[in-house]
Amino acid sequence: MKRHLILFATSCLLLSAALQPAAAVTVVPEGNRNASQPGVPAASAKRTREMNTTYEAKYQKIYNLLKTDSKLRAKIASVARTYGIDPVHIVGALVGEHTYNVDAYDRLQTYYVKAISYVQQGLNFDYQGETIGEFVKRPQFSACAQFKDSLRLWTCREDVWDTDFRGNTVGGKRFPDNRFSAVFFQPFYAGQSFGLGQLSPLIALQMTDMVNRYSGLPKLDADHATDVYKTIMDPDLTLPYMAATLKHSIDVYRRVADFDISKNPGITATLYNTGGADARARTLANANAARVANGEEPQLPEENYYGWLVNEKIDRLRTLF
Repeated sequence: MKRHLILFATSCLLLSAALQPAAAVTVVPEGNRNASQPGVPAASAKRTREMNTTYEAKYQKIYNLLKTDSKLRAKIASVARTYGIDPVHIVGALVGEHTYNVDAYDRLQTYYVKAISYVQQGLNFDYQGETIGEFVKRPQFSACAQFKDSLRLWTCREDVWDTDFRGNTVGGKRFPDNRFSAVFFQPFYAGQSFGLGQLSPLIALQMTDMVNRYSGLPKLDADHATDVYKTIMDPDLTLPYMAATLKHSIDVYRRVADFDISKNPGITATLYNTGGADARARTLANANAARVANGEEPQLPEENYYGWLVNEKIDRLRTLF
């Protein structure tokens, strides 16, 4: 009898929990929160001047590539379906990257050629002769071993870099005051990202489990830098990684900050540009908790200069699909 009472009580508790209302998720509406475009970083302006071009010319170039290449649009649409996101999120990231960071090639085929050239060079991820595989075996990274998924594993390693190594001398070795991705994952020059999606190798390593799960692509290994570079340079391989990155941003903002950003490509483009969606979602959630406690309305996520352009051009971008 006692056992039946316990089971009955447990069932009631489970039923009560199931009937509790879930935390309300606010849909972030379309459009920009800022009336005018936030400032574009000086580095982007400098690059554009050095290339003797303009933002408008660069925007037109990537837009024309998307408009004239039906195979590229079909690839984007297919990948978007696989990851359950609107293809305009992928298009927005492409437009932002190629308007403010790099100039697009005129033909998709050029990206395939570049991918082959990188593979032929042979690459390693290291700093002053210490490979990334050796580096993450240092005791400072021991706590990261608990994480078995690639996203949390490499995010943990990036956090350890920032707290223990960045700008510090450890074991007699001085480490630069620079980003983890710039020090270990860009063997040509710092600040470099690659391919159609302008992905960094570190982002690819973080997303490799999700891409393996959704697209069936082989998992990437930091000790095989050539495979990583081929993946982010080859359009057929990089598009799933773009989609995974965007999907993760949408998922984490819903889960952590109670915002559905899936209807606002300017926000997802902003997060694609800035990175760190997890930390940004936590920061926003904490700030809004404080605002609500003070009787204020929660603050919606806002677009940066890059996402602002995407929202400004959204009607034209949607016509591509």
